[in-house]
Amino acid sequence: MTTMLMKEASPPPVAPADYDRKRRARRRGRFIALAFVFPALLLLGALVVYPVLFSVGRSLFDASGNRFVGGDNYTEMFRDPATLKAVRNTAIWVVVAPTLLTGLGLVLAVLVEKIRWATAFKLLLFMPMAVSFLAAGIIFRLAYDEDPEKGVLNAAAVSVHDAFKDASSYPNARAREGQGLTKAADGSYGTTAAASPGDTVGLGLVGVRAEDLPGSARPAYPAATGKASADELRGVVYLDFTRGGGGEQGKVDRTESGLPEMKVEAVRDGKTVASGTTAADGSFRFQDLDPGSYTVRLPASNFAPPYDGVSWLGPALVTPAIIGAYLWIWTGFAMVLIGAGLAALPRDALEAARMDGANEWQIFRRITVPLLGPVLTVVFVTLVINVMKVFDLVYIIAPGPVQEDATVLATQMWLVSFGGGNNQGLGSALGVLLLLLVIPAMVFNVRRFRGSQR
Repeated sequence: MTTMLMKEASPPPVAPADYDRKRRARRRGRFIALAFVFPALLLLGALVVYPVLFSVGRSLFDASGNRFVGGDNYTEMFRDPATLKAVRNTAIWVVVAPTLLTGLGLVLAVLVEKIRWATAFKLLLFMPMAVSFLAAGIIFRLAYDEDPEKGVLNAAAVSVHDAFKDASSYPNARAREGQGLTKAADGSYGTTAAASPGDTVGLGLVGVRAEDLPGSARPAYPAATGKASADELRGVVYLDFTRGGGGEQGKVDRTESGLPEMKVEAVRDGKTVASGTTAADGSFRFQDLDPGSYTVRLPASNFAPPYDGVSWLGPALVTPAIIGAYLWIWTGFAMVLIGAGLAALPRDALEAARMDGANEWQIFRRITVPLLGPVLTVVFVTLVINVMKVFDLVYIIAPGPVQEDATVLATQMWLVSFGGGNNQGLGSALGVLLLLLVIPAMVFNVRRFRGSQR
């Protein structure tokens, strides 16, 4: 009975003609699929596989490409100080830039949900992504310019500095040799001859352009001809220069201008006993002085050079400055991706936490961040892959003298191969090293994507 039921339930045998037809259909489907994929595979092989294999092979030959050297290029690579500096800078980029970008993106994505014009704010932050790295490099090269007249950052730094600390009005002023003033090691000027109460001292300076004089400056001649009382030491600080020529050096002529707002000190036995500031005509006076000899001194602060800002593109700050430009470009990218993950969070968990009495900081730290863990990881790893290949910003922003201080593996590979080194063997070895460093991050990212799909 059981055998009869099994025979009745078994499927009917497939005819050989039907089997052949299905097999031909499967073959035709595979052929059509291969025909559609073949152009992509051909392009992938020409643009990715072949260059990788060629670079690996080229790294085993010398600069000329004719002599096989084996692993000598790889050995030389880690003996070269410039390459070691490039590896160090690349490590700084990998640690700092993705961490800051992920943190900034997370904070902005959370905050942007609480503002009214969220879409406009996202648009403004994402807009730098539309700017090419070349254009962004030129923009920040100008922004970081050391001249405050050109660099906006140094212009802001100078403005803030001058708001809290007065700048010198006479940075280029100096005294003529043999005219009664000597320059000290600290940059100050003092009278050669001693002065006493009842004297009138003339302190002539040069090096100040007439057009740079303060608008309040007045002729110094009336002040120079005044008489001092017995307990008073008077004097005048003036521009010892007459327009059109003429005049006498070391004496105040009628057309010579006083130098206002100049700090003056009376010094006795190495101690400052009186101080003051010159008037519009350059005059000053020290009253109620004890009898004796004094030195009249012009402090070095009168001649201090103006504050020119920060050397953003100097050896010490060039890498952080370029990372700052990179943050400007990629912050919107991180914010948008994290914001998409934030929008997909289960709102019931957040509302339950608020009902249980959790504040916003506790919700952010204990619920939002853990739930966004997979998204944050993908963003971080994607940025790690991207910063390992950074080239445009470093090459454009860093000036020639500090190019070596800012170099990373990508720029070092180009400089060694085409930027004057002309050693494609060593450059190919650097390319292989960069590939080996990027592969683990790429594999990790692919696995994360596959895991999220499952």
